[in-house]
Amino acid sequence: MPDATIHTQGRILEQAGPVLYRVSLPNGKIILAHLSKRLADEQATFAVGDMLLLELTPYDFDTARILGAASLADAETAEDHT
Repeated sequence: MPDATIHTQGRILEQAGPVLYRVSLPNGKIILAHLSKRLADEQATFAVGDMLLLELTPYDFDTARILGAASLADAETAEDHT
């Protein structure tokens, strides 16, 4: 059984490449995040300051996969758990 992934949110600080973004997590840690295959195929782009829904593995907390833009409901859920 594969290990569970960690889902969180982050705010884009800068674009580091066509599919790479430097993102700040809620705890202040800055990581590198890349578009998921689906978003890359759709040629999705995000702007500095956008909130994203991210997926991290329990083995690497320095990189994340971008699952999409975080919705208002996602933000409220995250605030309820802090």
